[in-house]
Amino acid sequence: MSGFRTLSSASVVLRQTNIDTDQIIPARFLSTTERAGLGRNAFNDWRWQADGSPVADFAFNQPNNAGRSILLAGRNFGCGSSREHAPWALTDLGLRAIVSSEIADIFRGNSLKNGLLPIVLDEADVQLLMQRPDDELTIDIAARELRTPDGRIYSFPLDGFSQTCLLEGVDQLGYLLGRVPEIERYESEHAR
Repeated sequence: MSGFRTLSSASVVLRQTNIDTDQIIPARFLSTTERAGLGRNAFNDWRWQADGSPVADFAFNQPNNAGRSILLAGRNFGCGSSREHAPWALTDLGLRAIVSSEIADIFRGNSLKNGLLPIVLDEADVQLLMQRPDDELTIDIAARELRTPDGRIYSFPLDGFSQTCLLEGVDQLGYLLGRVPEIERYESEHAR
């Protein structure tokens, strides 16, 4: 997992609402514990025909969306079952942030633990952003802001611990391991 303070990218738009984790990464791909390669199966049933050829009009198959790292999604993104494979697949696909007016709590937690930033904005704001997917958006994690090229600034909630982990590029265990010297110092000073 790599940390980031800012992220600048145009967006991929999925207007569908209620995109559940089985649509993000179908259950038949959950037998692996490897993160690498899951991006190929992200949105599998929407991206690929039965013969393996791409669905030409699906957003992630559009050449102009290649390399984009922000997803603008319809309301209630990530609902359904809890599976860490969903954020793993999305980050392997190249995404670093999801913007929606509603993101399921379990998916949100799994995303934050795996370096994927879930941003919740008002529905009207998300719809406005969806009208201009080619605009380069800038996300500033330290400021907790999403900025547009025309100067609009959208603040988003992000707890301090998740913010630190995203900035440092660590998960919960990585955060603790990075503080081993401090922990050991505290333990030696407070030994009984």
